[in-house]
Amino acid sequence: MAEANPPRGKMRFRRNAASFPGNLHLVLVLRPTSFLQRTFTDIGFRFSQEDFMLKLPVVMLSSVSDLLTYIEDKQLTPELGGTLQYCHSEWIVFRNAIENFALTVKEMAQVLQSFGTELAETELPDDIPSIEEILEIRTERYHLLKNEIMTVTKQGKILLANLQLPAAEGAMSSSLEHRHPMCGDWQTVNKLLIQVYDMETAFDGFWEKHQLKMEQYLQLWRFEQDFQKLLVEIEHLLKQQSELGDVTGNIIQVKHKIKKLESLDEKSEALLTKTRCVILHGHQLAANHHYALDLICQRCNELRYLSDVLVNEIKSKRIQLNRTLKMHKLLQQARQCCDEGECLLANQETERFQTKEDALKALEDIKNFIESSLPFINYDAESLEYEFDVFLSPELKIQMQTVQLKLENIRSMFENHQMGFVKQTQKHVRSIQFIVPGPENASRSKHGKKTWRQNQNSTKDDETLDCQKSSCGPSSSLDSDNGLDILKNHVLNELIQTEKVYVQELFTVLLGYRAEMDNPDMFPLMPPLLRNTKDILFGNMAEIYEFHNNIFMNSLENCFDAPEKVGPCFLERKDDFQMYAKYCQNKPRSEVIWKKYSECAFFQECQRKLNHRLGLDSYLLKPVQRITKYQLLLKELLKYSQDCEGSAQLKEAFDTMLDLLKSVNDSMHQIAINGYIGNLNELGKMIIQGGFSVWTGHRKGPTKMKDFARFKPMQRHLFLYEKAIIFCKRRVESREDADRYPSYSFKHFLNMDEVGITEYVKSDNRKFEIWHGGKEEVYIVQAKSVDVKMLWLKEIRSLLLKQQELITVKKRKQQVTELGNISPQHNDEDGCSTWISYFDEATLSSSM
Repeated sequence: MAEANPPRGKMRFRRNAASFPGNLHLVLVLRPTSFLQRTFTDIGFRFSQEDFMLKLPVVMLSSVSDLLTYIEDKQLTPELGGTLQYCHSEWIVFRNAIENFALTVKEMAQVLQSFGTELAETELPDDIPSIEEILEIRTERYHLLKNEIMTVTKQGKILLANLQLPAAEGAMSSSLEHRHPMCGDWQTVNKLLIQVYDMETAFDGFWEKHQLKMEQYLQLWRFEQDFQKLLVEIEHLLKQQSELGDVTGNIIQVKHKIKKLESLDEKSEALLTKTRCVILHGHQLAANHHYALDLICQRCNELRYLSDVLVNEIKSKRIQLNRTLKMHKLLQQARQCCDEGECLLANQETERFQTKEDALKALEDIKNFIESSLPFINYDAESLEYEFDVFLSPELKIQMQTVQLKLENIRSMFENHQMGFVKQTQKHVRSIQFIVPGPENASRSKHGKKTWRQNQNSTKDDETLDCQKSSCGPSSSLDSDNGLDILKNHVLNELIQTEKVYVQELFTVLLGYRAEMDNPDMFPLMPPLLRNTKDILFGNMAEIYEFHNNIFMNSLENCFDAPEKVGPCFLERKDDFQMYAKYCQNKPRSEVIWKKYSECAFFQECQRKLNHRLGLDSYLLKPVQRITKYQLLLKELLKYSQDCEGSAQLKEAFDTMLDLLKSVNDSMHQIAINGYIGNLNELGKMIIQGGFSVWTGHRKGPTKMKDFARFKPMQRHLFLYEKAIIFCKRRVESREDADRYPSYSFKHFLNMDEVGITEYVKSDNRKFEIWHGGKEEVYIVQAKSVDVKMLWLKEIRSLLLKQQELITVKKRKQQVTELGNISPQHNDEDGCSTWISYFDEATLSSSM
């Protein structure tokens, strides 16, 4: 529709046609109402008719009423006879406001998206103050953005309210009483407001999760910091109490160690209180569904385990030191008894016993003394040594033997005196002169002991008595070499005697249990399924018995007067000890049978016949205990054989037994691996094995928000072989022997040919990286201690170095083969230069 002004109408048609191509279908021309304007318009329209020739129909309207036949009055403004309330300037204002609002919403969406990306990609620091600062800054930015969203929402609501006004006051019912709503603009603004609302809801949800993660991340760091602090303190206390493990020394030193242990106990109580608080904190975090639940539970279990170890170690040390102190006091009282006996005998001079009454009086004195000293006079060294065997050091055993000899001498003296006094009372003839241990004689006694008279002026407190022991005992009359020889002979004697007992026990079990399983008279007492389990129940115990009885025990007995032969005795038969690995590997199967049939009448009858206080299971454990005991005895023997003949071989024998124990232990773990497809023996010798916390590593950058899963370590048991590294998961089982005989599920395999290591990982000196295939697979491994980490790194480096050497040798052999296949037609000079180049390379490699 256009006004009837040809020049201006023509320009408007062209502009509209260009602006809305294909949308113009009809042109309505309203002629002016005045005569002059209408005449002028008709004349101008005739002369410009060709300019109005468009590809559209043109309708000339004479009046506004004619316009209503084409357009509804609701779509026309009042000046054109319609009811549409329209203000062009107001429309422009609203249009600008809507466009600005849409632009603001778009910019707000971009800001929120940028903020979310920043939160996800920003690297997180490794210290608590920096984390708290970042959380505070992000919270402040969240509130600022939240206020901006609320401001934008308020603007949109105001704009939406202005686009649809409420009904005007009055009673008019026509369409003129209302302003027509701008439906299109209102819907646009309403959609934008809905978008802002959805955007705000998503942003609030994202921030809530992010804030929770950050707070949990901060809680985890605080928990980890408390854990590491407690770990250091517990390890420090464990180290201190381990220093008190040596129970050697005199009574003063033992008392001093008991005081130190009491001080450690007080410190441990305070530390255990802190530990319980940290464990409680960890349980609270777990109850609140912390994302690092596995790590927190692991830390709590580790603290609980270390606390139990600390308590048990202190308790064990207290028992050990108290019993050692008790033994010192018993020996001290026994020595006092000997001194008092010597004093009594020395005071019974000859001239006082000329009559029967004097002799009876002396007999009465001796009887009273014997009754008061009966516990010491009837001193049983074997029973006492059996009672304190675990706590006795070689020095203390020497003291016991010395006191025992002295008590025997005192007992013999009293018996001689009693016999003499009895004869005196019977004959009534002459006096009897006794040879009593006077001061001079006593000082020249067999063991060089000082008499009570010689020490009567010294003080009787513990310190002086201990000094008396150290200065007057038999060890004081020996030089240092002689003292070491005594201790060495004592350990050697213990090795030989316990070997005899061990062989006898094996023979008793084989004869009293294993052979009885073939006795037809015992079949009624055996369940049918038990009869064919003999080889499983006893394993290769018969083979072990034959070796010890026919070979090893005789060899040990030949070392009785030659301690330097002990080392070669073990080294010559180190291969025979491998039979213990077979026995230990069968032990879990043996225990299953024992637990199933331990209550049957057969075993009870065999135990009754053998008069054993302990059941068969205790004797089936003897080989395991014995193979462990060897290294302890060798260690003790080596302690007193420094710089002696055969000490080097003794040290080698000690190392061999340690390697044997490690080999047996490793084999027990290897047979517990399930799920591996292939033969584990093809991977070569097992070098080392142990439990670790393992993360799947990330090659780029430190920890980010999207990598929070790294805080959830996998608990894996690693087996290092010569050709591979095996990752296994330890099965959680409820069996009673689950700790002794674990079970593993195979998880992953890394070929050593493609393995590399990174020795240092940020944030924890117990961690290192094992990567595979050019770091396509990266595993961050955390050991239980730095020492364990360094041991593993040493073994892995050694394997990698050996592999590199093998590769170098292989390449050299290939070069030699290729050079040997060179055609004779080749130039001699070229061949010579090739060989020279090869030998230069070989020389350079060997020099490196």
